[in-house]
Amino acid sequence: MKKKQDNKNFWNRYAKLYDFEIHRFNRSAYSEMYRLMSAVLTREMKVLEIATGTGLIAINIADSVQSVEATDFSPKMIEAAMKKNVPDNVHFSVEDASALSFAAQTFDAVIISNALHIMPDPELVLMNIKRVLKPNGLLIAPTFSHGHLNNSTWKLNAFVLRIIGFETYSKWKPKEYVSFISENGFSIINWKVLKAAFPLVYLEAKLND
Repeated sequence: MKKKQDNKNFWNRYAKLYDFEIHRFNRSAYSEMYRLMSAVLTREMKVLEIATGTGLIAINIADSVQSVEATDFSPKMIEAAMKKNVPDNVHFSVEDASALSFAAQTFDAVIISNALHIMPDPELVLMNIKRVLKPNGLLIAPTFSHGHLNNSTWKLNAFVLRIIGFETYSKWKPKEYVSFISENGFSIINWKVLKAAFPLVYLEAKLND
């Protein structure tokens, strides 16, 4: 529990820098993600976004869907998101991805971007996602891939990040990440690696029957 709280403290502090860092290091990857997401989302869909950060994805896909419930476990991230020019069909709230408060089979699609690798129990998060998705619901789950780093580089980076309160719990290569999603109740529809600060695995999947 302590590690999780420390991670939340980091993201609360980081909220003011979040947009700057995304635009500085990952602008083109995020633009490509918006395009790919908008191509598979429809105007009839009710969408849940987990780990929305400052709402970049939610705001950029709003025109493509019926509604977006954009959530984050960091109150400061949600505060930063709500200060933006937010479309009427986007609602922000504080939620714990491992204990979502929404009723079963509420959403047509769930987006969780660049977050599963920094969550202590990603399997539990996927269980929660499966519960709130409608039958055959869509999962869009891009995540940074760190598995290409050798052990010494990984340990050094992880140690430095841990000092400032940032914790990375999973280290996947792209195909390992795709397998992880598949093994946890989803059928892969499409995936590709986007160029970003770290390789970014963009992935779409359907909830298994």
